[in-house]
Amino acid sequence: MLILRFDLRNPPMAGVSMADRYAATLEMAEWAEQHGALAVVLSEHHGADDGYLPNPLLLAAAIAARTTTIRINIASLVGPFHHPLRLAEDLAILDHLSRGRIDPVISGGYAPHEFEMFGVPSQERPQRMTRLFRTLKQAWSGEPFEYEGRKARVTPPPYRQGGPTLTMGGSSEGAARRAARIADGFIPSEPAFWQAYVDECAKLGKPDPGPPLSTSNPTTYLADDVEAGWAELGPYFLHEAQSYGGWGQAAGVASPYAAATDIDQLRATGSHRILTPDQYVAELRAMGELAMAIVHPMAGGIPPERAWQMLHLLEDRVLTQV
Repeated sequence: MLILRFDLRNPPMAGVSMADRYAATLEMAEWAEQHGALAVVLSEHHGADDGYLPNPLLLAAAIAARTTTIRINIASLVGPFHHPLRLAEDLAILDHLSRGRIDPVISGGYAPHEFEMFGVPSQERPQRMTRLFRTLKQAWSGEPFEYEGRKARVTPPPYRQGGPTLTMGGSSEGAARRAARIADGFIPSEPAFWQAYVDECAKLGKPDPGPPLSTSNPTTYLADDVEAGWAELGPYFLHEAQSYGGWGQAAGVASPYAAATDIDQLRATGSHRILTPDQYVAELRAMGELAMAIVHPMAGGIPPERAWQMLHLLEDRVLTQV
C-alpha cells in the first residue's frame, strides 16, 4: 500500500517558488493515483517560517478535482482553530468533490505560537474539541439543530450519509478517552495512550478497537548511493526535524523528532533514513501483504525536481518488485 505525504514546507535553501511547489504536489498526487496509491496525506500548521501548509482543505479540494480514486487524508486538522459550523460546511463540500474520498483526522493542536496567533487559550482545547465533534455530527444530518442557543442548518448534507468518518488525533489519556466518547476512531501520537482508548470503549459498551495502528513512521528516502544521498538531503531532513522538535519543546510535549543539532545526530535517531531500492524492497517484502510504503517526497522542502527523481526510483525499482 503506497501513501504519499505532503506538508508544503518551502525553506529558502530550496530555491523553489511556492506556486511551483503547489503545482508539483498536484502532479505527484495524480502520479500516485496512476500507480495505485491508497492515499495522499496532508497536514496543517500555521505561521511557519517555511510556509508549512496552513489550509489543507483548499489543497484537498484541488487534489479531489485532479483525481478519481485515491483517498485524501488530512492528518491532521487542528480543531480548536476551526469554527464548527464552517468546518461542517467545508468538509461536506469536500465530501461531494471527492465523492466520499476525504478522511479527516482532527487533533487539538500543540504549538504555542499557533494558539497565540488565533487567540485561542490552549486550556480550552478539550471543550472546543468536544463541541466541534458533536457539532459536525449534528450538522451532517442536514436537519436544523441548535448551536449555542441559535438555530443552525448545514446544507447540503455530505455525499456520505452521516458525513465522513471522524478520527481524533491526540497525545494524552484525556484525548484518548474523549475520542472513545465522541469520535469514530483514535490515532495516538504515542502507543502508550491506546490502552486508555480501549478501556474507555469497553466502559461505554463499544466494540473492542483491537490493536493500534503503528505510529512508527520514519521519513524514508531512496538513493542508490546512501552516503551521497545524506550529503545532499541531510539539510532538508535536519530542517524538518528541528522545526517539529522546536514546536514540541515549546509546548512541553514529547516529539517523535529528536532535537538533533547536526545531520549525524539526526541520522543516528532513525527518524529519517535513506535506503537503496533493494533494501526497501526487502523491507516491504518482509512486512507481507499488508506492507505500507509511506513516502514524503518533498520532506523538509526538498525541491520538486529532486523529489521526482526519488519517485521514479520508487516506480522503477520498488513498486515493480513488491
